[in-house]
Amino acid sequence: MKIGGMQKVSLIDFPGRISCVLFTQGCNFCCQFCHNESLVLPEKFGRLMDENEIFKFLGIKRGKIEAVVVSGGEPTLHNDIEDFFKRIKKLGFLTKLDTNGTRPDVLDSLYKANLLDYVAMDIKHRFDMYAEISNVVVDIESIKRSVGLIKNSGVDYEFRTTIVSTFHSLYDIKGIILQLSGAKRFVLQEFDPTHTINKNLTNDNSVFAPQNRIVLDDIVNFGKLHIGEFKIRTVK
Repeated sequence: MKIGGMQKVSLIDFPGRISCVLFTQGCNFCCQFCHNESLVLPEKFGRLMDENEIFKFLGIKRGKIEAVVVSGGEPTLHNDIEDFFKRIKKLGFLTKLDTNGTRPDVLDSLYKANLLDYVAMDIKHRFDMYAEISNVVVDIESIKRSVGLIKNSGVDYEFRTTIVSTFHSLYDIKGIILQLSGAKRFVLQEFDPTHTINKNLTNDNSVFAPQNRIVLDDIVNFGKLHIGEFKIRTVK
């Protein structure tokens, strides 16, 4: 695996668990609001971490860290992802995958090998708006298949959408909720304008702004009608 970064300890990336987060290098999307440009833009790539050193660290931290989160970039692009998760599992850690859902076959293989304890899939927009958000041609059927796999996996999960006022209207947000209707958990995330690919994006007129409290309440009430657990995740 091409690991471009590591957060040694996190209290928020794996719900209810102390985790270590590993960030893979490379992505098949180029979302303007992405805050991991050093993992997405080849010209920003840094030095890769030594895989053996990573596992040496994890071995030392057994008993202190409960879970390992593999994020990105997009982890499912890496052909050795299954072997990587097997090594993590052999150390006794719980595992979480963060994915954009573009490679359902890889996701399915990880499920069948019982290598996942939690999956978070980023839902970028309404399905018909994916190309505009990701700046690439997107196979929406693959995205939909991943949504179905996650819903029916029996493994804990969340879908999540980062809301950027430039791209997501109230109509869009409700459309995203409807296309995930019946999901166990959905998280509406506040956009953090720091360290993004597009430096001109702001939080201006965000649904999370105090003056838009009525709008946010409307979204929450709508979400609770269609999603099992509807959550809000703010920057602060």
